[in-house]
Amino acid sequence: MSVAAVKAFAEKARVDADLKEKLKACLKIKELRALALEHGFEIEEDSLYPPNDKQFTEDQLSERLCKAILGV
Repeated sequence: MSVAAVKAFAEKARVDADLKEKLKACLKIKELRALALEHGFEIEEDSLYPPNDKQFTEDQLSERLCKAILGV
């Protein structure tokens, strides 16, 4: 279920400019998870990493989270 929540949250952040800005400001996984929870998405940390598909794009995340989640 959490992978579906990650996908839904990432999609919402693509269309909601305010949420996108807040997501980009997150520097830690716990900040991203707290923001998701504020918007009704409960995300388990392990669902953010491989072997799960990447749901976020580089332009959605801070440089630090890009390295942690996307491996970029």
